[in-house]
Amino acid sequence: MYETRIGIIDPKESEIFKSIISQLLFSVSEKNIVIELDGGSLEIVECRSEDESFDQILRKVADLSSKTISIAIQFKTPTCIQYKNSKSYEMFPHRTAVFNSLLSKWNSVCPEKLKMDLERDEISRYILEMPDASYYQTHNVMVNTIFDKNKGHFRPIFNPGFTGKCTYSFSRNVPQDIRNAILILSIFAEYSGVGSAVSRGCGCVDVELSEVNK
Repeated sequence: MYETRIGIIDPKESEIFKSIISQLLFSVSEKNIVIELDGGSLEIVECRSEDESFDQILRKVADLSSKTISIAIQFKTPTCIQYKNSKSYEMFPHRTAVFNSLLSKWNSVCPEKLKMDLERDEISRYILEMPDASYYQTHNVMVNTIFDKNKGHFRPIFNPGFTGKCTYSFSRNVPQDIRNAILILSIFAEYSGVGSAVSRGCGCVDVELSEVNK
């Protein structure tokens, strides 16, 4: 049994995706779809779709404004977060790396009026991380192949990354605007993925926002 998740965050691509997935949803509701493959077949037994607009995400966060929230993120597939302008990758779900990656993705596709100016220091200062060591693993995953002109053949490209669970919470003195920004990015993460090579299957996450009793 395989589970595939496709996240679309660019509004220009969402209509194309909806036109494709709507046909698949209708077909699967009538009967299972069987796709013949070399050496076997793939049977699609369930297909579902959900979407949220940028404004819906903001309204959801507004409803949480009076509550103390913790953010549990499960990094389901190898998450490869490359440090800017370098060949270094994060090998731990550090709060600054995770939310800075999400911030970059959000600002690249959201309407101009919703872009956020969140500093790395603000992420580091006001968020606490509590990783679950029993689930933490590191990986070196192939994300592409390129043709090596010197050697005359294709060679794989590997990115290091991690999987596991980590819970993030806010410090007591977190400003409201920074808290809201982090919650927005957390909800957005299930659609965008975290880090690089998300189109290759990396960075898939499940996010759970939980109310914390004071």
